[in-house]
Amino acid sequence: MDVKVYTVNGAVAGSSSSIPDWLIKKRAAKGKGKRVSKEYVQGAIELIQGFEFPEASNKIKTTRDGHHAIATGTYKPQTRVWDLDELNLKFERHSDAENVDFIILSDDWTKIMHLQNDRTIELHTQGGFHYRTRIPRFGRSLAYHFPSCTALFSASGNEIYRLNLEQGRFLSPLVLQDDDIQGVNCIDINPAHNLLAFGVDGNGTVQFWDLRSRSSVGVLRAPTNRLLRPATRSTMLGVDDIDTLSIGITALASRSDGLSYAVGTSTGHTLLYDIRSNRHFALKDQGYGLPIRNLTWIEGGRLAGDGMVMSADKKVVKIWDRNSPSSNFVSITPANDLNHIHHVPGSGLFLTANEGIQMGTYYVPALGPAPRWAGFLENVTEEMEDSTTRTAYEDFKFVERSELKTLGLDHLIGTPALKPYMHGYFISLHLYDTARVIANPFAYAEHREKLVKERMEKMAETRIRTKKGTGAGAGSEEVKVNKALAERIEKGLEKERKKEERKKRRGAKGGEDEEAMDVDVGADDDEAEQTSTELEKPTLLNDPRFKDLFLNPEFAVDETTREYALLHPSASDSKQKPRGKTAVEEEEEQSERASSAGISEGESESEGGDSDDSSDAGELNKFDPRVRPGQKNERAHQAYARTRQHNRQSNANINFVPLVPHTETSTSVRKTDNKTATFGQRRNAPARGSSHTTTPHAAAKGDKGGFEMSWVPTKGGTSKDKGSRKDRSTRKGVEVFGAGMERGGGDGDGTAVLSESERTGRKQRRKGMRSGSKNVFRQLG
Repeated sequence: MDVKVYTVNGAVAGSSSSIPDWLIKKRAAKGKGKRVSKEYVQGAIELIQGFEFPEASNKIKTTRDGHHAIATGTYKPQTRVWDLDELNLKFERHSDAENVDFIILSDDWTKIMHLQNDRTIELHTQGGFHYRTRIPRFGRSLAYHFPSCTALFSASGNEIYRLNLEQGRFLSPLVLQDDDIQGVNCIDINPAHNLLAFGVDGNGTVQFWDLRSRSSVGVLRAPTNRLLRPATRSTMLGVDDIDTLSIGITALASRSDGLSYAVGTSTGHTLLYDIRSNRHFALKDQGYGLPIRNLTWIEGGRLAGDGMVMSADKKVVKIWDRNSPSSNFVSITPANDLNHIHHVPGSGLFLTANEGIQMGTYYVPALGPAPRWAGFLENVTEEMEDSTTRTAYEDFKFVERSELKTLGLDHLIGTPALKPYMHGYFISLHLYDTARVIANPFAYAEHREKLVKERMEKMAETRIRTKKGTGAGAGSEEVKVNKALAERIEKGLEKERKKEERKKRRGAKGGEDEEAMDVDVGADDDEAEQTSTELEKPTLLNDPRFKDLFLNPEFAVDETTREYALLHPSASDSKQKPRGKTAVEEEEEQSERASSAGISEGESESEGGDSDDSSDAGELNKFDPRVRPGQKNERAHQAYARTRQHNRQSNANINFVPLVPHTETSTSVRKTDNKTATFGQRRNAPARGSSHTTTPHAAAKGDKGGFEMSWVPTKGGTSKDKGSRKDRSTRKGVEVFGAGMERGGGDGDGTAVLSESERTGRKQRRKGMRSGSKNVFRQLG
């Protein structure tokens, strides 16, 4: 049977997400405005105005006269009372500690008793706070025995504390006698015979006491071996016993007939007992393994009849028949974790306290009529059937980080303009529309053109036309996008088909003649079966689920993106353009070209250049991008650029040596000290003051253009050649040997004076960081 559940307050039941809390706070701060009228139009109503707490709610109950609802919540710890006849908030009171449980002593809201989490008991009257007292241990629940005016408090121990409000004093506590009692979680007083029931934590028992004799009258033990799972057993050797099973009773509810009890456990099970038997007659599993929070007997339903049980943990609320616990009459999944649920007696309305700001209210017409103060719910249920969960709000738009970057709004991350939510952000709808128009002014025109094109194509499909040959396409349709992907798929299918044919040919050749004859006889049938198998074999091209991959332009694969390059590195490398040279590489290339062209400078010019380099840009701590390519320093880049410009201006007067071809007739070049002579011409010229002589008659040319020569060394320092003369650079007492090396000379006047840099060595970095290259030796001629 399909049972309708209507959400009349809070988030829709079963929804995975609701309106964010920050948006609710913002609306509450600004007031109602036009929001209420819009929500009424959309079909979502708010039964009780202001039915919420700043952060979360703990407990909720209604008064016995049915005119008020009282709830406790946080933060700050407070109690709120709503007038149900007016459907709005009546007042609120703040307290010093958070509430654990409370009871209503009077028929209306004027007398309330609170159990706080700091072991205090507070009594409130119509005028406000009245009295405060404390109990020895931290309390867990409380109940009120009306015949004796005694309040009962359960705590973390085996004692039940009693406070007599008529006498105004504490009475001796009730001491529970049993093993492994860690505390008492809940107290229930049967409305028929006032029998007390205590749900014990630790050993999974329910103890029944008669307050008249102040003694135990019975103990009910839950079947722990059946309820506990193997994973819940303790395995700490030396601390807990492995055979000891721990289970707690977290909820109790007695039926008005005085015989039936509902027991909720910490394992998520609900057991129904008859007080006359110690064996349960019904067992219900919530399915989540979470402790039961509430148990309630629902009587007098329209379609449900009598004997319905409501069991709730923090995830789900289930209502089921006590005679068929395996099936649910109705199931409600709140949007937030549930703390407490209250059933309005004699109706189908449920009030919930949860971990969200808004408290929930659910109406199930099958369980009973609407309360007297909400009789209009009977008339609006049909309108509420059309209500749907809103995913986009009128004034906010949810966008992801990638879409923010496309719109150029990623710089607003971290500002109040963007509200982080899940994997994206909430942005004002007006700002979103403005940014979208600026980013793409032709968005509307393109969208309109696309719709017109799709409509025209749809109309063209209805025309009568001849069938075209099936090529590379999705089924019988033509491929419009991702043609490269379609070609690769077809090539793969063709390779598989050829591979299967080769396998079949090998099998046919390897068989016997009779088998070959059988194959020849059934060849036509095999070919027909093969063709049908190939047609029926699903591929991306003929599968209708992937039709849009080759027809819809929105599914086109962009091969220029970084993601595609990471998934297909070989394809991206083949299409990658050659990388351009950096500024440092271009400078080195220009320097090598200039050196290879024969740039030469005088000794004075080179010394001047070295001094400039040392004073301007040659310090050891100077920024050099070639040494530190990852460094980013704007000032260093500017200084480096100025140094390069200065070096280019200082090298503007360099004399480039012309490439004059060497011929046999160019003897005048050899005899003169021409600075424009090439390196080959200067090398072939006769050396001055040479200590060796050559004999022209001893030179002989080879067959392939080469030649060889021989000479006779002499002891004297002069040459026999007629044209030779004494070397002018030879000094007295100085012996020259090797390649430019000298020995002797002493400290005479002719001795060259060395500079500081020549005597002690270079202390600064060489300009350009080029040392020992072939261009340096080319200048030694």
